Amino acid sequence: MAGFPKRARLLRSKDFRRVYDHGSRFSSPLFAAFCVREIEADGPRIGFTVPRAMGTAVVRNRIKRRFREAVRFCLDRLNPQWSIVINPRRKSLEAPLTELQREVERLFLRCNGS
Repeated sequence: MAGFPKRARLLRSKDFRRVYDHGSRFSSPLFAAFCVREIEADGPRIGFTVPRAMGTAVVRNRIKRRFREAVRFCLDRLNPQWSIVINPRRKSLEAPLTELQREVERLFLRCNGS
């Protein structure tokens, strides 16, 4: 997979709200994630929310880019029925990309196992 495809992104606020309202919460030292299984899904969908408290727009966008790359690395391992919202924590600012990838992969394994 060359990039993070648009069809794999959660973009609308109603989609985010559905995941928050009906999803299960998983925690990691680097992020909190909300996951919901969609009955009629044409692939996994991932969204990111980074609060203003994390820093300036430049910092928030950098965090989202790093998480998109970590997700892209292991997106093919995720069951296509999942919609996930990832909320990064402050610790993710300094974490190396390999650690982000490892934690995202752990999240995907937990989703697939439940």
